[in-house]
Amino acid sequence: MFELLFLGTSASAPSVHRGLSGLIVKHDEYRFLIDCGEGTQRQILQSGSGFKKLTRILITHSHLDHILGLGGLMSTFLRWEAIDELEIFAGRGALDRIHDLLYKVVLRNTKPPMPLYLREIGPGVFFETDDFTVTAFQVSHRGPDCLAYLFEQKSRRPFLPEKAQALGVPPGPVRRDLVNGQPITLADGRVVHPEQVLGPEQTGTRLAVVGDTGRTDDLLPFVSGVDALVIESTYLESEAEMAKQFAHLTARQAAELAVQAGVKRLFLTHISRRYRERDVLAEAQSVFPEAVLARDFDTYTIKREN
Repeated sequence: MFELLFLGTSASAPSVHRGLSGLIVKHDEYRFLIDCGEGTQRQILQSGSGFKKLTRILITHSHLDHILGLGGLMSTFLRWEAIDELEIFAGRGALDRIHDLLYKVVLRNTKPPMPLYLREIGPGVFFETDDFTVTAFQVSHRGPDCLAYLFEQKSRRPFLPEKAQALGVPPGPVRRDLVNGQPITLADGRVVHPEQVLGPEQTGTRLAVVGDTGRTDDLLPFVSGVDALVIESTYLESEAEMAKQFAHLTARQAAELAVQAGVKRLFLTHISRRYRERDVLAEAQSVFPEAVLARDFDTYTIKREN
C-alpha cells in the first residue's frame, strides 16, 4: 500500500489555488518527496505533514519549477527545522543545477545542517527494502536525464494464522521464520514448512509517477497494469501542437495511455492555469471515465485489489 499527498499540482508557474510540483509518496515509515517546486516547504507545513522522516527527495528533471523549492527548504533546515540526513536523487544534469543552487546560492561558505548526499541515478532500481523497490525510468522531455519513478511492493504469500493454529504453531518468532520461508521444528519434533501456513502469492501494489514528458509510447513497458498512475496533463487537445513543441502531454493523451496500459487509477497533475479544471477533467474522462484531477493537499491510498 502507498499513500499519496499532492503538495503542488500547477504547471510552470503557481496559480491562486495550485502550487508548483511536489508530491509525497509514503509507504510504512518511508516518505519520499517527488520534485520540490517553489513554495514546497510552505505546502508541507500547511498540509500538516511536517518534515519528520522526509529525508529522500526524488527529482524528475532540472527545470526550475521542479527544483527551486530546494533552496527554501535548505534555508529552513539551516534555521528552523532539523532532520537526520537528506538524500537527493536525480540525473546528472539536474544534480549539477541543484548543487549550484544549494552550495553557491544558499549555503555559500556554510556547511549543510545535516549530512547531505546528492545521488546520481539512471534507469533501474536505485532503492530497495525487504518490502518494496523504487525504479527510475527515462522519459522524453526537454533535455537529458529526465526520469519517472515506479514504486513496487514485492509479491508475498500471506500468513494464514488459522492454519498455523491448527498445526500447533505458537505465536512469536517461529511464525516470523515461516513467513520468511524457513521451516520450523515444534517442541514435539514435528517439522512445519512455510507452504503449510502461507496462502497463494499476492502481487504487490504498483505506483508510477511521471513528471514532465512529451511521449507516451516509451512509458508503456513501465506503467502497464499499475494500480495508479500519476502523470502530467499540461495541455488540452485543442493545443496539441503546442504540447508537442514543449514536450508535454494533453489530458487526452494521458487518458489514452491509461487505457492502453490497463492502468487501474489515473491522477492528472501539472495543470496549466490557462484552462478551466472542468475542461481538463472532461477531456480526460471522455477517454478514461474514472480519471481524477489532483488538487493541492489531496490525499489518496493506493493498494492492489486482489
